[in-house]
Amino acid sequence: MGLDDKMGNKAEELKGEAKERMGGATGDESMQAEGKTDKAKADLKQAGEKVKDAFK
Repeated sequence: MGLDDKMGNKAEELKGEAKERMGGATGDESMQAEGKTDKAKADLKQAGEKVKDAFK
């Protein structure tokens, strides 16, 4: 299950990156902020996965 979670987190991070860049390119600050939030959530989830891996 850990690998699936890591892949999902990475996909979420990439989606956030895309939203952030699209928002920056179009001047949509709301989309840009949403992208940053998505990236931050994914980073936190990734950190949790690393902690779980450390205790295996």
